[in-house]
Amino acid sequence: MYSPTPPSSLNSLRTSQPIPLQNHKTALSSTDAIRLKSTGPIAPPDRAQRDPAAEFCQKFKESALPSFIQNIDPALLKAGNENFLRARIEELVEERFRTEQLAIPPKLRQRLLQEIVDEMVGFGPLEPLLRDETISEIMVNGPKTVYIERKGRIELSDVKFSSDADVRRVIDKIISPLGRRIDEASPMVDARLPDGSRVNAIIPPLALNGPTITIRKFKSDPLKVEDLLRFKSLSQGMALFLAAAVKSRLNILISGGTGSGKTTTLNTLSSFIPDDERIITIEDAAELRLQQSHVVRLETRPRNIEGKGEVTIRDLVRNALRMRPDRIIVGECRSGEALDMLQAMNTGHDGSMTTLHANTPRDCLARLETLVMMAGMDLPQRAIREQIASAIHLIVQVSRLNDGSRRITSITEIQGMEGQTITTQDLFKFEQRGVTHDGKISGVLRGLGIISKFVEIFRTHGCPLPNDVFQTYLEI
Repeated sequence: MYSPTPPSSLNSLRTSQPIPLQNHKTALSSTDAIRLKSTGPIAPPDRAQRDPAAEFCQKFKESALPSFIQNIDPALLKAGNENFLRARIEELVEERFRTEQLAIPPKLRQRLLQEIVDEMVGFGPLEPLLRDETISEIMVNGPKTVYIERKGRIELSDVKFSSDADVRRVIDKIISPLGRRIDEASPMVDARLPDGSRVNAIIPPLALNGPTITIRKFKSDPLKVEDLLRFKSLSQGMALFLAAAVKSRLNILISGGTGSGKTTTLNTLSSFIPDDERIITIEDAAELRLQQSHVVRLETRPRNIEGKGEVTIRDLVRNALRMRPDRIIVGECRSGEALDMLQAMNTGHDGSMTTLHANTPRDCLARLETLVMMAGMDLPQRAIREQIASAIHLIVQVSRLNDGSRRITSITEIQGMEGQTITTQDLFKFEQRGVTHDGKISGVLRGLGIISKFVEIFRTHGCPLPNDVFQTYLEI
């Protein structure tokens, strides 16, 4: 049996670093403030009980913020230097405390200062959640209900907005620098935060609970392939095979459900692309962060208020073909751009990658076929399938399991056509064995012992793989 190669052996195949995939404060009346001072630090509030600290902070902000904004140099606000702003805000807050003769405990004072800074230079109540690196997703279901995802599990947070208008203000603050809009005529928008985190917002009348925000966060530190190995998201055999596949310019389709880790996997695989290649990335909201030196990032544009000026992924894929790309990476295929992507892969742009929503490799092929039909070219079914079979080399299936873990559950090779059917062969697979006493899914990531038809191509590209790689075995 193959003895797993240590993670350092991947360095021979990697040509650049992977990409980053990725406190709410509170408030009270002067009487409550004096009581808090005598009782010490503020305990986390019980959702069912009144939180005097939160009430105080909210009331203080509502009454004081307009005055603070008038008394702060607009150039300082625009520069967004938090240290200078914090110092100026602290002066204004202290002056307000003296005027109103409020005795505020030190911890509450710091909490209030941070909330005001968050309101003026950040995204208000969301800032503590954005700073928390254990949180991977933030879901605002109206002003009073904010959920988070932590370690694959969804939980209700203590964060609340004061009103629908407060949520709308945060949405506007996110989308305004990007030149996007949200209103009754266009009540949905995709955007991104300055750190690249993906944002979707939808407002009434479509969102019945009030303005809704969903944020898919990026980690501040890039997830490397060694991290995925440590998390047991894939085995060493899988990692070595995928590194060789990317280096050898195979076309790869990453398939999975919502939140399964498709973008994280795409970011990680992109780290194996040589640094001397010209890469074009195309996305609805730019979130991929390739570390190579020669990367051109393209992003779609929605129609303007007059209904004009829209630029779609399909438009960008067509344009990318005129930009002399070595590789084209599409964040996600959702429509007719799938046909243009396949044509690019079939006309000299090997090594391209994209993601697609599907639950199995076979479902992935069926969905890809449907997307090609959406291009409106009226192609025969057999012609579409032949395009797919010749363009796609590998399907990497990723899944989020019931315990919240994310894992590459199969690597499937496209073999070709038999009659009207695209034939495939699994090379690696995750086999679930059971559930442990603490609710964790147990199983095995294993090579199926079938040698890839691309091993000769790997060898010619300087990435030879021993046959034992296809027999590796990792218990989860």
